[in-house]
Amino acid sequence: MQNSFTGLQIAGAFPATADKALQLYADAQYASPYAMSVFVALREKQLPFTLQTVDLDAAANLAPAYAELSLTARVPTLLHGTLALSESSAITEYLDEVFAGPRLYPQDPAQRARARQVQAWLRSDLMPIREERNTQVLFYGAKKAPLTTAGQAAAARLFRFAESLLAPGASSLFDGWSIADTDLALMLNRLALHGDPVPEALLRYAQVQWQRPAVQEWVALQRPPLAS
Repeated sequence: MQNSFTGLQIAGAFPATADKALQLYADAQYASPYAMSVFVALREKQLPFTLQTVDLDAAANLAPAYAELSLTARVPTLLHGTLALSESSAITEYLDEVFAGPRLYPQDPAQRARARQVQAWLRSDLMPIREERNTQVLFYGAKKAPLTTAGQAAAARLFRFAESLLAPGASSLFDGWSIADTDLALMLNRLALHGDPVPEALLRYAQVQWQRPAVQEWVALQRPPLAS
């Protein structure tokens, strides 16, 4: 397991419980959208944590120590005391339930359920976008081939979904920001930051969400060069 951020403490306004410091395991290239979601959640929640990296290219996630810790052998994993939790939306829900501070999910039960629906759908659908506009586009400025027919169909599906939830002129999906906004904006920005056509209202929404300080902290992390 590579640990390029060993000992780096990211400060927050609200302490974790004294005997349960928070550790976030992310990929060494800081390119996982799911690790980004948890990083943003921790920063929005104003919680201190240690950021550690796992070299996926070297299959460090399959090393027994990490695989046993995470259960899924994937990133992100959050360590809180004796609890090691993987899967990003499970982590962000846990953070919102356990810690005080700004909310990650809407207070209203119907809106909160909708935010969870947004997260679940983004993680289970739209594979052509994820393959044809991978996160090298977002964090390395990579340029890819034009979208295939399947990619165009997935983009149209994404736009219909987002437009059905976003009120005219709104900069967030619900009454205020939620972690679902970060996740949705990231998916839209796979296209927008590549220069693919995105409806104007959705483009503005994605741009606003991408400029949130917590998001920009993740974007600004120093990344190793891509393997040739």
